[in-house]
Amino acid sequence: MSVKHKGSKGEERTSLQEIYLAGGCFWGTQRYFDCLEGVVETEVGYANGRTVHPTYEQVKHENTGHAETVRVKFDASRITLEELLEQYYKVIDPLSINRQGQDVGVQYRTGIYYVNEAHKSVVEHSLAGLQKQYQGPIAVEACRLQNFYTAEEYHQKYLEKNPGGYCHIGAARFEEARAFRSVNAKQ
Repeated sequence: MSVKHKGSKGEERTSLQEIYLAGGCFWGTQRYFDCLEGVVETEVGYANGRTVHPTYEQVKHENTGHAETVRVKFDASRITLEELLEQYYKVIDPLSINRQGQDVGVQYRTGIYYVNEAHKSVVEHSLAGLQKQYQGPIAVEACRLQNFYTAEEYHQKYLEKNPGGYCHIGAARFEEARAFRSVNAKQ
């Protein structure tokens, strides 16, 4: 899917971008981003680990180094990366190391993994702003995406398939995400 716009000189440019966000258990994180206007596609998987094509069981039990991560494709004309990151911060504990909610382990760490080099400075600036809100150091890693392997099908849209499934993100946050409207979106 590609969203095209005419630039100031009449050339076409796409506003579809992607970022990879690790925020604890990927079931709730995916559901949260799916609620945001401007997010056009999500997929859960395993990022920045040592094992090629890991399974969930390997990630959970074999210390592969992967983080449960959500690939987020978004229309930057409807939600900016800055806004997306601000929404992300609402559903993580940025001070927690290798833990979100009741989930504990390196696979539940928080991280922002970019594929577009232009996103690096946006991410760094955003994290610097987040750090100013806390006395202790934040534990959100930020780096270029090294690898991403799509999780098994039963993990995709898990909370849609299993509405009563466990989630470290409270139901009120999903409602807030549905109500979010970008102030910067182009009309």
